[in-house]
Amino acid sequence: MKHFGSIYRNMHYAASIAFTAALMMPLLQSCNTGKDEPKMPDLPKPDIPTESLPLPSHYEGLENVEIPSGLTSQLKEYTGFTLSFNKDNRTPNYVTWELLGTEVSTEWPRNDYFWQDEEITGCTKHSDYTGSGFDRGHMCPAADQKWSEQAMIDCFVMANMCPQLHDLNAGAWERLEEKERLWAKRDSAVMIIAGPIYSDGETYIEKSKVRVPDAFFKVLLAPYLDEPRGIAFIYPHMKCPGNMQDYATSIDEVEKITGFDFFSELPDDIEKKVESTYSFTEWNR
Repeated sequence: MKHFGSIYRNMHYAASIAFTAALMMPLLQSCNTGKDEPKMPDLPKPDIPTESLPLPSHYEGLENVEIPSGLTSQLKEYTGFTLSFNKDNRTPNYVTWELLGTEVSTEWPRNDYFWQDEEITGCTKHSDYTGSGFDRGHMCPAADQKWSEQAMIDCFVMANMCPQLHDLNAGAWERLEEKERLWAKRDSAVMIIAGPIYSDGETYIEKSKVRVPDAFFKVLLAPYLDEPRGIAFIYPHMKCPGNMQDYATSIDEVEKITGFDFFSELPDDIEKKVESTYSFTEWNR
């Protein structure tokens, strides 16, 4: 099951406007259309180059994540990312995507149309967050999906959202997202996995029973360097002052906290190195 890299490009450069419109029709029909839901805006069509762009060679299966047995999960692939959704929490367990350096420079306009995917059991709708005091926090950010109209539409699915305090969403979390795009351009591609962390306590948006995370994780891998490297970040669900490196950690540490197993398809020696060690200085140079 592979949809990263070259398949992105096939969709991006080969799909016609008519095909895009055909894809959008069933999507829009599946959206919740209650009176408090936003309407799909008319977006301007940017000029996107049609020439072929070079792609790095790829390891297979880097998007795959092994999760603990018994954890509620519904997997679904969207254009540009894959997620595991937990109907009990009404949030994703994780969202995984590959960001190519060639995708960062494209400029499809931001959509801002949050939609409910009725194929996802327990998927929230836009109004479930209204008045809650929480942002609809993207796990896979819109700015990573500017390379395709369908990718931009898909990343606003509510299954990609977690309740997130604005001070974090528009603060440290956004600054990390900006860094990821710089790193993707520098390193040709970055694999990214993001999701919520829950402790034993349970806090919910009362009216909609959406579980509020206690923290958020993000795992990054630059797999196509001569010496691949990895790093992870854990942000408590609060305004996170200080420097980005204060929240950096190893991928092993995130695996220990979440019970997830990332990048198991890598050769064992590479997996061990990139998951057990990290250098913020190397990533941020």
